[in-house]
Amino acid sequence: MKENFPPGVRPQRGAADAPVIPATPPDPGALAAKVRTLAPSMTRSMQRVAEAVAGDPAGCAQQTVTALAVRTGTSEATVVRTARLLGYPGYRDLRLALAALAAQQAAGVPPAVTADIAVDDPLADVVAKLALEEQQTLADTAAQVDMVQLEAAVTALAAARRTDVYGMAASGLVGQDLAQKLLRIGRIAHAHADPHLAVTNAVQLRPGDVAIAITHSGSTHDVIEPLRAAFDRGATTIALTGRPDGAVTQWADIVLTSSSSRESELRPAAMSSRTSQLLLVDCLFVGVAQRTYESAAPALAASYEALAHRHRPRAARG
Repeated sequence: MKENFPPGVRPQRGAADAPVIPATPPDPGALAAKVRTLAPSMTRSMQRVAEAVAGDPAGCAQQTVTALAVRTGTSEATVVRTARLLGYPGYRDLRLALAALAAQQAAGVPPAVTADIAVDDPLADVVAKLALEEQQTLADTAAQVDMVQLEAAVTALAAARRTDVYGMAASGLVGQDLAQKLLRIGRIAHAHADPHLAVTNAVQLRPGDVAIAITHSGSTHDVIEPLRAAFDRGATTIALTGRPDGAVTQWADIVLTSSSSRESELRPAAMSSRTSQLLLVDCLFVGVAQRTYESAAPALAASYEALAHRHRPRAARG
């Protein structure tokens, strides 16, 4: 049994085990998306730093770590911790990203727009606002996706003997979507929404297999437990989460970060995060289909043919 690790710290495998893929700093244009995604899990002091750099990248890019700490009423250590949580090795790297973001904005890149849904909004306004939020969530996800991590995930899935996917509630539906997509291109994949069955299956995995945990919060115990069991048995483990510092990442070789719009009373996190998760699932599926095209294409054709009769109109009854 492995010991517990602080949030964001991953245990090290042996030399023969699957390596942990290092995360790369996000693109400057993804900074606002990272702030929106991570703000709910930050302390209030870290939120002040994050809001300052996202709201005034040009001004903050000119400030030293000490000056930014004074501006936000925090400490130098808080500024550095915030930079690292946002995906940058240190404050110097964050300043470079802020300068690049300021240059993009000066060139006319439009700012992100958000729209809250009120309880008395007309239905037409609800449609317009939801469409806007969905577009922003997809744009945020595409902007902040770590291509090194995504490539590693596709490579592992394309070579996997078997893939297990763990997810509860809304994340479980996303897991089912991924598993059925992989099945249709001839990959052996199973989605588990029952925590007991998830662990039972996880302990049967071995090197060459892949286990994927989907949890927006990054702290769902019923998802973390089977991922940890899979990790302990040498399977390549992937976390798809909205919290890259969450507990689930301790047992993940590869971390894919989803995005979400702001949570509200009428739009909970489970609803807003699903759009981002499904985009990442589609990226994984298409990437695997490309890598395994010679076997994926006939498998997909066979599945279409096998189900075609179910989509034909039935003869009218006499």
